[in-house]
Amino acid sequence: MKSGVRLAYLVTHPIQYQAPLLRRIAAEPDIRLKVFFASDVSLREFVDRGFSRAIRWDVPLLSGYEYEFLPALGSKNNPSFWRPINYGLAARLEAGRFDALWVHGYMRWQHWAAMAAAKRRGIKVLVRDEATAISSLRGAPKRKLKKLLFAWLKRVADGFLAIGTLNGRYYQQSGIPDRRISMMPYAVDNAFFHARAAESASARAALRAALDLEPRRPVILYAGKMTARKAPGDLLDAYARLASSCPAGRRPYLLYVGDGELRRALEQRASARGLDTIRFLGFKNQTEMPALYELSDVCVVPSLVEPWGLVVNEAMNAGKAIVASDRVGCAPDLVHDGVNGFIFKAGDRADLTRRLEEALADPHRCAAMGQRSLEIIGRWSFEEDVQGLRTALGL
Repeated sequence: MKSGVRLAYLVTHPIQYQAPLLRRIAAEPDIRLKVFFASDVSLREFVDRGFSRAIRWDVPLLSGYEYEFLPALGSKNNPSFWRPINYGLAARLEAGRFDALWVHGYMRWQHWAAMAAAKRRGIKVLVRDEATAISSLRGAPKRKLKKLLFAWLKRVADGFLAIGTLNGRYYQQSGIPDRRISMMPYAVDNAFFHARAAESASARAALRAALDLEPRRPVILYAGKMTARKAPGDLLDAYARLASSCPAGRRPYLLYVGDGELRRALEQRASARGLDTIRFLGFKNQTEMPALYELSDVCVVPSLVEPWGLVVNEAMNAGKAIVASDRVGCAPDLVHDGVNGFIFKAGDRADLTRRLEEALADPHRCAAMGQRSLEIIGRWSFEEDVQGLRTALGL
């Protein structure tokens, strides 16, 4: 495949993080990309189970690349292992004379069928997924099934697109040879988040006033779903310890951005402890997030299970220090302990408190860490994604 390729991409639905990457790939003169979606659920208002509320994305999801929604039997809502039941991809792969099929996620039966259909037709198969050794809890039955699955994937897939160090290592540990693994890092639209954060700087004072935040006091940010695996309660407890040791006039603020099943309980706990320096801001859309990143000093990801954590990418584009647990998949690649932030032991609230104290102890050091975040994330972008994809395609 040295003179250009026709590349089919199969994914469950339009994803806000992926749309700009697909536009970037489509701009390559020797890659003819066509995206096949199983569902259109994300194009309209839909209920996100993690956020426990209806949302509608406020960024373009379909512009700048060729796409098609596959026909399906029954509902296309809430994609899962079994649904939607799509059909017609094999015929489209053959009619389109595709050279390669790139599949996002290998834990749907229809993705297995698509890979098998491509293999039978001599079409190169590429797989990209988030799984790592720490991305889920796997008992003996799951480990056995995983071994069988990877034995099959090793025969069917020609290449594996690793989103980061832990993901690449997971493929290696699952028996995939190094020569078949290409790095295609999990990235966000760096230009979008960096530019929007920079634009928001002039309105920082107004935003602080709107949120009733006193000037010159540091701001800790949590951005994500309020679910058990994200451990927002661990952050609340660590913050309470931190706040109790600070004079009232120097106490940092904690902003919770997001929604979910734990929100009401967190609000009640904060109120019961008299923590009037915590703000619960609810769900914020893509275009609203950069201003909140810009406002903060430290972004915290306390998750107990987190396959990657794209909020880290976003906050780093705003030049912020990061405090992340050692169960956050992106930490080995993006959070350099003591350089642009700190890594703490997941579930250890005392350790999280200590790391927050370190991050906020010296405002100049915190700002310097944020600058290092900018430098690091600048080398973790769509350009590296395109190069990794080109390598896997043999271009």
